[in-house]
Amino acid sequence: MKVKILIADDHLIVREGLKLIIETNPKYEIIGEATNGKEAVQFAEASRPDIILLDLNMPEMGGLDAMTALQAKGLDIPVIILTTYTEYELMTRGLALGAKGYLLKDTGREMIFRSIDAAVRGETLLLPAITEKVFGKGMLAEEHKTLPAKNPLTDKELAVLQAVARGARSKEIGHELGISERTVKAHLTNIYNKLGVDSRMQAVTAAMELGILDL
Repeated sequence: MKVKILIADDHLIVREGLKLIIETNPKYEIIGEATNGKEAVQFAEASRPDIILLDLNMPEMGGLDAMTALQAKGLDIPVIILTTYTEYELMTRGLALGAKGYLLKDTGREMIFRSIDAAVRGETLLLPAITEKVFGKGMLAEEHKTLPAKNPLTDKELAVLQAVARGARSKEIGHELGISERTVKAHLTNIYNKLGVDSRMQAVTAAMELGILDL
């Protein structure tokens, strides 16, 4: 069964470009397009796509309000944010609302496919080039002021976190490191506790701010 995708962006050239790229992969199907957040919510409610590629700045209703509206309607559909390097604050707010990642509008096809696949699995994929630009600006500095001054992670925990940053699932990480999936989850719990976070995305971000995660 193909992954059904909705593209919501007010620029025709962006929608057409993404459609041309995505439809080169037989796993995916573009089932609709929207030019604003209101249309995206209406389409999602009617057609239930598997993934929404959602622009942040659109007329009538922007991406953040659309995400809030989707949640209010109980539509648990993974969202990938379409963004530019100039939208740091909006991007951070989108991730806080539960977005499964973000794509620059000139991102290459392989990164697009990786992000979609991760979102389908319910995972958040933070692409290194974008993450460095966003969180390297210190956007989350206030949130992580209490982070320890040195690396609090063991070598195994750091290896798990590096795999998480690449978008790997717990089962894949276990296979790669020669440990069980349960052990991977235990390591993740320890990582969250040590870094003072409660999600994979926040753990990767915190480790990058500490300078202990090399992407």
